[in-house]
Amino acid sequence: MSSLAPSAAVAAPRAPLTHATEVRLHRYGDAAALQVEHRPLPAPGPGEVQIRHRAIGVNFVDIYHRTGLYALPSLPATLGVEGVGEIVALGAGAAEQYGLALGQRVAYAGPPAGSYASARNFPAARAVPLPDGVSDASAAGAMLRGITAHMLFAHVRPLRPGDTVLVHAAAGGLGLVLTQWAKALGATVIGTVGSAAKAELAAAYGLDHAILYKDEDFVAAVKELTDGQGVHYAIDGIGGATLARTLEAVRPYGTAASIGQVAGDIGLVDPALLGPARSIALSRPGVFRFMTDLARYREGAAATLERLAAGLKVEVGGTLPLEQAAEAHRRLEAGETSGSLLLLP
Repeated sequence: MSSLAPSAAVAAPRAPLTHATEVRLHRYGDAAALQVEHRPLPAPGPGEVQIRHRAIGVNFVDIYHRTGLYALPSLPATLGVEGVGEIVALGAGAAEQYGLALGQRVAYAGPPAGSYASARNFPAARAVPLPDGVSDASAAGAMLRGITAHMLFAHVRPLRPGDTVLVHAAAGGLGLVLTQWAKALGATVIGTVGSAAKAELAAAYGLDHAILYKDEDFVAAVKELTDGQGVHYAIDGIGGATLARTLEAVRPYGTAASIGQVAGDIGLVDPALLGPARSIALSRPGVFRFMTDLARYREGAAATLERLAAGLKVEVGGTLPLEQAAEAHRRLEAGETSGSLLLLP
């Protein structure tokens, strides 16, 4: 759990900023490509707010951006797609159109990238006010993951009480959120983890069955746990060769959602892997595409805040200074983290 306590939604406003510390990318590459720079920060434009960050979420999509797997609009660029902070300046229309105020705590997730910064200007329409009971750390560690969970369980394949769900990397930041979200909807959750310690952590967050994938075949374990049927819904953020095995763990007329490729490109999927013998569905949903629709973005953000207010826990597995973003990437890529990893300006 986070050691960063909740703070008031509206604090005494601070002065607008003229400069910011940013973690920039000038070329695609490994973590060494990240550079810390001090840059001028202009006043927010019409429809923008200036946010002084208090906590910044680190996500695997940041690594995809850094390596060029998901190309950024242009380089150089500032990385990061999730943050929490306080409003220190308002552009024209931000207060009138969106009800935002100086000193207000807000969170956001998704494009435009640029959260790896001590402060930034951001579209007011995408700045979500935080209630007093939600801490900086919880919001920074849950906003993108919560919107992803909402997308998966409300839009891609609506989850029903009694469903059985398979979640890979169940002790990771997203895995812990997915597990709790699915449990709240009445599902049984099976999760793959890399160690006994991670199994214990995931169990503390509600995981019903942990599979140590390094020690046993997860497909066989899933079949045993489901009386040979398989799961109704599998969430695969691993990709590579794992996706084909994940499809084997889904019961007839069930669904698999491929949401990442930590282990490599999923390549071309042979339709024969889906049916007709198996009769399963494969979805490749993108949360960034989901969030391009402002109404859906705000719907997902509201659902996330509701879950947090109802007791959704956010495991903060580590915090690092903003200037150590490269180290955060190394830890995430090496699988050394559990829960959410945050950068603190």
